[in-house]
Amino acid sequence: MTLGPALGRRMVAEGLGSAFLLAVVVGSGIMAERLAGGNVALALLANAIATGAGLAALILTFGAVSGAHFNPLVSLSAAWQGQLPAAQVLPYIAAQLAGAFAGVMAAHAMFDLPLLSASLHVRTGPSQWWSEFVASFGLLGVIIGCSRSRPGATPFAVAAYITAAYWFTGSTSFANPALTLARAASATFAGIRPADAPAFILAQLAGAGAATLLFRWLYRTVPDAASS
Repeated sequence: MTLGPALGRRMVAEGLGSAFLLAVVVGSGIMAERLAGGNVALALLANAIATGAGLAALILTFGAVSGAHFNPLVSLSAAWQGQLPAAQVLPYIAAQLAGAFAGVMAAHAMFDLPLLSASLHVRTGPSQWWSEFVASFGLLGVIIGCSRSRPGATPFAVAAYITAAYWFTGSTSFANPALTLARAASATFAGIRPADAPAFILAQLAGAGAATLLFRWLYRTVPDAASS
């Protein structure tokens, strides 16, 4: 497949947005852990607020170029709904993955850490997998519902949901396969043990698929933002 100029711009937007998202998630986690004095709740609060604020800014910045997916779940769901050509799904995901790992390396470099290092943070078990299903289901529900009913509010709704999901899910809401894989390469507060990543990703895919089915049905009479 030949990448046209329009697709090239979208891939750059997805890669750059994903890189900044991971830099925010990992960098704020490092900073929060260093400043919280061992208070894990305070560190998580700081990490959640920074992530939500950064996510809103990034969606507003790149949304008009690529849709600001930054997440393979969002790209797959968009293709399923006919909003993204199937031929563009793999380029989107490739850009997201490359950007995510670049963002981790950028964050590590800012804090004088090895560019990549396998995480030892154990995140496994049924409660963690269920958490990722719920987190991903909710994220896709918010995206589909808001984009079809109040598109202008979508960046803020997504950011608010992720900030809340850091706290109401046992997994702290990864809800993103690219983010999950990249965080496995970060031996920091935000990391996940590489062996635990595949189960997280399967749960995320299941949650996103279930949400796409349900919310397409719920909003079947509401026109897509692109056609309104």
